[in-house]
Amino acid sequence: MQNEAKLSFLSKSANESFARVAVSGFFMQLDPTVDELTDIKTAISEAVTNAIVHGYRETTGIVYITLRIVNGRTAYVKVRDTGCGIPDVKQAMEPLYTTAPEEERAGLGFAVMQSFMDTVRVHSRPGKGTAVIMTKSLRTRE
Repeated sequence: MQNEAKLSFLSKSANESFARVAVSGFFMQLDPTVDELTDIKTAISEAVTNAIVHGYRETTGIVYITLRIVNGRTAYVKVRDTGCGIPDVKQAMEPLYTTAPEEERAGLGFAVMQSFMDTVRVHSRPGKGTAVIMTKSLRTRE
């Protein structure tokens, strides 16, 4: 590990943009391309929104983010909540599956994360919370 940062904030929708800015600021030290930084910010946005909307549902909790730079140019991101958890992670990762259709959610959060990051792993326990761990290897700049 070359560098690490941790942050936490209340599960309020307004903090989703804070997470995007904080994460992009941390990874700027790797001199990413605009596309790479946009990919990371989009994935973070989806993971944080999932924690806020689905993890804590009708309540307020804390969203935790761990950021690391590993193996030279690999961005590691972990977004964790201590909310309700996901009973069936495999089902939840299916495109178009949502637990909040009344809020007009598209059910594409995990699919979006997977399309923009190299790896996406989800660990969850009902009643204990969820952790989404993502990595993205950045290209070497010339």
